[in-house]
Amino acid sequence: MAKTHTDPLKPTRKGGPFGFWTSLKLWQKIIIALVLGVIVGAVLGPNAELIKPIGSLFINLIKMLIVPLVFSSLVVGICSMDDIQKMGRIGLKSFFIYLLTTAVAITIGLIIGTLLEPGVGLNMELPAEATAVKEAPSFIQTLLNMVPKNPIKAMSSGAILQIIVFALMLGVAINLAGEKGKPVANVFESFAEIMYKMTHMVMAFAPYGVFALMAWVAGKYGLEVLLPLSKVILGVYVGCILHVLLTLTFGGIMMTARLNPIRYWRGIIDAQAVAFTTTSSSGTLPVTMECARTNLGVSKPVSSFVLPLGATINMDGTALYQGVAALFVAQAFGIDLTTGQYITIILTSTLASIGSAGVPGAGLIMLSLVLTSVGLPLEGLAVIAGIDRILDMARTTVNVTGDLMVSVLIAKSEGELDEEAYNRVAEV
Repeated sequence: MAKTHTDPLKPTRKGGPFGFWTSLKLWQKIIIALVLGVIVGAVLGPNAELIKPIGSLFINLIKMLIVPLVFSSLVVGICSMDDIQKMGRIGLKSFFIYLLTTAVAITIGLIIGTLLEPGVGLNMELPAEATAVKEAPSFIQTLLNMVPKNPIKAMSSGAILQIIVFALMLGVAINLAGEKGKPVANVFESFAEIMYKMTHMVMAFAPYGVFALMAWVAGKYGLEVLLPLSKVILGVYVGCILHVLLTLTFGGIMMTARLNPIRYWRGIIDAQAVAFTTTSSSGTLPVTMECARTNLGVSKPVSSFVLPLGATINMDGTALYQGVAALFVAQAFGIDLTTGQYITIILTSTLASIGSAGVPGAGLIMLSLVLTSVGLPLEGLAVIAGIDRILDMARTTVNVTGDLMVSVLIAKSEGELDEEAYNRVAEV
């Protein structure tokens, strides 16, 4: 008699006192945990720090998966593309769409910042001396830094962009080796499948990690921190919602891919929930890849190539935040920006997203580059930093949503989208 295997990401029907909980889908568990975490954090206040280690354990488990999963998935994805021209075509499409949506996002952020005027009335004084900041690397230096001098060191340090470049070159070399390269390709394919199973195991722990993280956030950031900067928070969240609904869902899924947006949203909710709580695009990548393949019907070659690339260079939410934050700083210090400076903000935010690490807090690093590019005082960073975690939750969710939209778009254009699997999401 054949053995049956259960999937920890799917609900099981059991009786007893925990029957209700075990019958829920993963995204339902995560949302319940999120709400309960906020309530518990509000009650416990600073004492919620005591349960933060559970959330830290979850983040560590997710981070544990990133390098081996990205590396093995990319190699397998490239090995499955015998056509080098096809690989180049997919890469160019992805790169162009990622940059386009990022530019649209920063423009939305600037419009929101102009309309809401979040910094007007704060009347902050300009510093006597500008805070020094390290000069941003040149475009040529950025390209050179993409190629790892030591691939093993790149993996140990989690340099995702360098890992992607090495994995792409290794995958191409395996293909060019022909028959002699097939045993190596088979090893990576087996290893990738093992990593997918490990992702399932880790995600079974997700609701408990989310509960602890949300309790900690709610306990640490009370209303006394949020109210003075409520306009900034409102601007970022409204901008993120508009970008997701208008650019990604309406423009991408409905108009371009001509797919049902409701089914798209049902298919990505697990990844969105994890992104919102972990505030890490790279950390959410294992779940993002699972959602793309299982829920949206994106083929393994496309998801293995497009999604790791997106987690590294696609920063829609972060770019949108740059626009709102830059205008907040300018208004708070009473500085009027010129049209040229607006264009500079758009270009800097778009280009700075390339190679920016998809980790918590990367937005502040990017913001320092944007402020420097238009001569705004970096002292404004200290004000934004107090609510950065709250803003990071929204922008990371948008980043991941954008990654998934592009993967669907590319898969549809290449004839590698299983629309039967995509449409089946409505029934689960």
